[in-house]
Amino acid sequence: MLELLTRAGSLPFSVALALMLMFALLQIVGAGDFLGGDADVDVDGHGGIDAGLLSVLGIGRVPFLMWLMLLLTVFGLAGISAQELLLALTGQTWSAWLVTPAVGLAALPITGALSRGLGRIIPQDETTAIDVSMLVGREAEILVGTATAGSAARGRVIDHYGQAHNVMVEPDRSDQRFVQGEKVLLVRREGDLFKAIARGDHYLPRLD
Repeated sequence: MLELLTRAGSLPFSVALALMLMFALLQIVGAGDFLGGDADVDVDGHGGIDAGLLSVLGIGRVPFLMWLMLLLTVFGLAGISAQELLLALTGQTWSAWLVTPAVGLAALPITGALSRGLGRIIPQDETTAIDVSMLVGREAEILVGTATAGSAARGRVIDHYGQAHNVMVEPDRSDQRFVQGEKVLLVRREGDLFKAIARGDHYLPRLD
């Protein structure tokens, strides 16, 4: 194993794996937050970063430090595997200057696929991946309690990445009330509180 890591042309990939292990150790000892493990990422698409590209890369689907550790792992393992394959085919490893860019490009979509898969498994009632103001205009379902003017209830809303957020919901009009299981439309945000209006179909007869 040591021979694989120290073989000519494998230095960038060995360093990537070493960094991944260092980050994992820091997470274990509780120093991950110091390194920005929960750093916010603007995926709105209005801050100069394309939301579609970030979605393909998997950024925002899992905590950023986890995404970075996945990238380092995929890059390191893929690079060492590529050099071993080249050694078997050509009798020698290739220059890291040639292999590293190709492996780096291949590692990004693989990391994105892994991040999206993990994002569907890891519970995420709330996330820092988006500005919560982006939830305005989306539909929420009342989970717990009855929402009246001045008394909010807990609701759940799914963002455009499929992630669930638990939010506090209150009627935008004083004459409305929302009951458990009712679906409402979020129309504005006041701090941590969302104002909503009734969708209008909760009390209609269901055909199913």
